[in-house]
Amino acid sequence: MGECIVAAIAWDEATIQRYAMEWEGASPQEILQDALRLIPNITFACSFGAEDMVLLDMLMALDVRAHVFYLDTNVLFPETYALRDEAVERYGIPNLRQVLPDVTLSEQARVYGEALWARDPNRCCLIRKVQPLERVLSAYDGWITGIRREQAPTRANAKVVEWDAKFGLVKVNPLVRWTEGQVWRYIREHKVPYNPLHDQNYPSIGCLHCTKPVQPGEDPRSGRWAGFDKTECGLHR
Repeated sequence: MGECIVAAIAWDEATIQRYAMEWEGASPQEILQDALRLIPNITFACSFGAEDMVLLDMLMALDVRAHVFYLDTNVLFPETYALRDEAVERYGIPNLRQVLPDVTLSEQARVYGEALWARDPNRCCLIRKVQPLERVLSAYDGWITGIRREQAPTRANAKVVEWDAKFGLVKVNPLVRWTEGQVWRYIREHKVPYNPLHDQNYPSIGCLHCTKPVQPGEDPRSGRWAGFDKTECGLHR
């Protein structure tokens, strides 16, 4: 795949549908390689979760200069920060960007009160995740994510490539067809570093105060924002 691609193209609806169909049967590596060629101004949103570590491993093998960013809410798990440092040591990632909220935790507490996440997690996610993401993505034509259809009903209809109307750019999801088993098989076979919290019943790892372990048989997303009718932080529709 991708041998005939020589320049960036206009991503109208017909083009997106064309590549959504073509990439549906492609490997994540092929999708990434083509995406890098088709959308030179593209970035990868890395949360350092299992899926994103797989994509980071693949992406760095294709182009170590690829743009990568992570949303630092200031309340990530210590294990997440340690994995970030381990990933930098292993891959280099010269174009890794830390994206912070516009307000500090103390400023947020002064305006909205202490522990906003415990009272209004949607507003907290808006301030510490969605708005920073909107800011960073405004400089790009496309972004790469690690979402999979299997992860949640809200992601069941995700395409390999789609137009992200919320942020106004092309969204590429190379692992969208993969199962959890495929993700972990890749991690084991390629010795990809991963967050040790995954071994402690944390299938999805977000912020320290809004993530808890998930028991066998429970929805993998049930550990996020427990007690609230919320399973997404607002980054993905």
